Amino acid sequence: MNRIAKGFSAGLAATTVLSVLMVLKTMMGVMPALDLPRMIAGMMGAPDSPIIGWTVHFMIGIVIYGLAIVVLGKSLPGQSWVVRGAILGVIGWLIMMIALMPMAGAGLFGTSLGIMAPMMTLVLHLIFGGVLGAVYGRAIRDTPQSAASA
Repeated sequence: MNRIAKGFSAGLAATTVLSVLMVLKTMMGVMPALDLPRMIAGMMGAPDSPIIGWTVHFMIGIVIYGLAIVVLGKSLPGQSWVVRGAILGVIGWLIMMIALMPMAGAGLFGTSLGIMAPMMTLVLHLIFGGVLGAVYGRAIRDTPQSAASA
């Protein structure tokens, strides 16, 4: 399996973990206004179609973050892939807080949703990034040297 496929696999694993946490958050009634798939769907003009938001959410996690860990991973600071992935998660969180939250009508850093919104999304992005880095680092470490450059 080449590095891009390993990046996509890591993105899938991390997005799945993040999605489970998001569903659990909703089931527990924690911050119901912070419904990212619905916010994404709303930005795409389909606020009553959360499946569109979930699809975009998975595409971002798999494709964009999967490619980002492959392309940027080795140049990020940190001795471990978990730290490098967490850094990517923070970068994504900043983009979300500065660009996407205002576009979704939640204000800069999602502050119209309350102070917990930026903190909760940061924690979720750190977990996501840590899983992304851990899975990718494990995948490329387990590759024989001759196949690692593929």
